[in-house]
Amino acid sequence: MDALLRLLPHSLNLPIVITQDMPPTFTGLLAEQLTRDTGWQVREAVDGDEILPGQVLLAPGDFHMRAQRDGMTVNVKLDQREKENFCRPAVDPMLRSLVPIYDAQVLAVILTGMGYDGLKGCENVAAYGGTVIAQDEASSVVWGMPGAVTTAGLCSAVRPIEELARLIVQMSKGAMP
Repeated sequence: MDALLRLLPHSLNLPIVITQDMPPTFTGLLAEQLTRDTGWQVREAVDGDEILPGQVLLAPGDFHMRAQRDGMTVNVKLDQREKENFCRPAVDPMLRSLVPIYDAQVLAVILTGMGYDGLKGCENVAAYGGTVIAQDEASSVVWGMPGAVTTAGLCSAVRPIEELARLIVQMSKGAMP
């Protein structure tokens, strides 16, 4: 995640929401480290935060982060519902909440990680016409999560981090992989 954010231009005017399964104390430290290392302002999401272009919100440890439409705005909704895929926070609830709001505009990027969290959420993204891209096996420390979405045939592209960053920029300008 660090490497990908470092490679994304700060002019990228998209909201970025990140879920990484970590305990509560570590997600705050991760947000600080990502801010320091990437130049992006990354912070732990707080219940009710508005999801806005150009900002990076990280799910806090032990809370699922979901998106919820409130009139003309989209806000973060945090909860401690049951763990999914043995995780809280988990990627699947976040993705499931984004697709009814953003429809085909959702771009899910699945990076190195254990297990298959993100698979069901990416199925939703694809069903709504959104796009799924994943980190390739060679550049992944653990190819569980990206391998699951790739094997399921959900990915438009499977690439190393450097190429994923370029692809995200291209896609933000309307070019498809």
